[in-house]
Amino acid sequence: MPAPAGTKRVKGVSIYRPFIFGSIAKLIDPASRPANINADHTHQWTIYVRPCPTHPDLSYFIKKISFKLHETYTNSLRTVEAPPFEVTETGWGEFEVQIKLYFVPEANEKPQTIWHHLKLHPYGEKAEEQREKKEPVVSECYEEVVFNEPVETFYDLLTSSGGPVGRGKGSKGSKQASMGGKKAGQEERVAELPFNGTYSQKEEGKELDRLGQAIKTVEQMVKEERRKLEEREKTLADLKSEDGSTVKAR
Repeated sequence: MPAPAGTKRVKGVSIYRPFIFGSIAKLIDPASRPANINADHTHQWTIYVRPCPTHPDLSYFIKKISFKLHETYTNSLRTVEAPPFEVTETGWGEFEVQIKLYFVPEANEKPQTIWHHLKLHPYGEKAEEQREKKEPVVSECYEEVVFNEPVETFYDLLTSSGGPVGRGKGSKGSKQASMGGKKAGQEERVAELPFNGTYSQKEEGKELDRLGQAIKTVEQMVKEERRKLEEREKTLADLKSEDGSTVKAR
C-alpha cells in the first residue's frame, strides 16, 4: 500500500539548517532603574534563537519556539510564534533554559529540544575587565538542525528554488550534491549532505572549514549586539538628561 500523500520520505538525503541560539545580559543601572522591576533583580537579559547570515530566515521551517524559564517566573513557559524568536526578562540568578523548536506542519517532524545556560556574569581571563567596564555578557552557540530523509513536501519546501538564500538548488552557500541519476520524467533529487553515516577526509576538511566560518560569524554577531546595546544605552542617557524622566529599555 503506497504511503499517504505528503508522507513519503526522500531516501538517502540529509539536509541541515544552521542557526544561532544564546543570550545577552547587562547590569541594571540603579540610576535609571524602572520602578516596576523586582527590587532583587540585578540584570536585564534576552534569550533568543536567531538565523545565521548565510540562512537569514527561520520562519519557513520553524512554526514556533518555546522558552521554558525558571519556575519562579510568572508564565514560565513562553511561546513565540513569529520572529524575532526571543524573550526579554529581568532577574538575579543564572539557570538552564529549555528551548523547544516546533517545525511547520509540512515537516512531519517532532519538536527538537536544546538547552542554554543563561549567563549573567563574565567568566574567564578577562572577567574582571568586563566587570569594571560593565560590558554586556553574551553567550552564544552555533547549532544545526538536521532533517534526515525528509518527507517530500518538506523536502520541496527546503530546496525550493524560489526561496531565500540557502534553500534553493544551487543557491549561494549551499552544499548540495546530486544523489545519482534520475529516471525519465522524474525530478532530480538533491541534498546538502550525503546521508551515509561517514565522512571522507575531504568532507571532514570542508566541515571544519564551515565550522570555522560559523565561529567567525558568531563573533561578528556578538560585536554587533554589543554595539547596538551601547547605542541604546547612549540614547537612554540622552533622553534622561533632556527631560529627567526614567525610560525603560527595551
